[in-house]
Amino acid sequence: MEKFETLTGVAAPLPIINIDTDMIIPKQYLKTIKRTGLGTALFSEMRYNEDGSENPDFVLNKPAYRNAKILVAGDNFGCGSSREHAPWALLDFGIRCVIATSFADIFYNNCFKNGILPIQVSEKELEKLMDDASRGSNSTMTIDLENQVIKGPDGGEIAFELDPFRKHCLMNGLDDIGLTMEKAPKIDAYESKMAEAHPWA
Repeated sequence: MEKFETLTGVAAPLPIINIDTDMIIPKQYLKTIKRTGLGTALFSEMRYNEDGSENPDFVLNKPAYRNAKILVAGDNFGCGSSREHAPWALLDFGIRCVIATSFADIFYNNCFKNGILPIQVSEKELEKLMDDASRGSNSTMTIDLENQVIKGPDGGEIAFELDPFRKHCLMNGLDDIGLTMEKAPKIDAYESKMAEAHPWA
């Protein structure tokens, strides 16, 4: 998993509450178990018209936001079914940070397992960040994970809270497998010890 230390990029505004996982990645795209290639399907029902053409009014189709790395969204982001394809699609598009006032628990946990930083802020802070994100190509923000601050385009800063263990995992690029591999020497030592004690096993 790619390490997350400092992220600087365009922030796209998505002022919609209760964005569920079916909106993020509709069910017809869940047949694959690959983590790549889902970026084109991200928010597909809002991004594309019925004939497959792009909806020019959707934020990620606008020239200023096509390469957005940060998403500023409404309350209860990631609700609905527990599909890990949702963070896969966000990541494959290039989104590495989602900012909202609240997240659905399973989606929130899945973000950390896939290298995405979900940041929870107050309603007042979200209002300021949504305004910053509405500046088009001037909506560049910096997410400083080590110091736990969001730096806006005007130089203002908003601090955010994060569980120290989750922070450690993101900054070191550790998913569940990576965490297990950190303990590989102890696992190997235990297996050797058990092999000696029980050679018939």
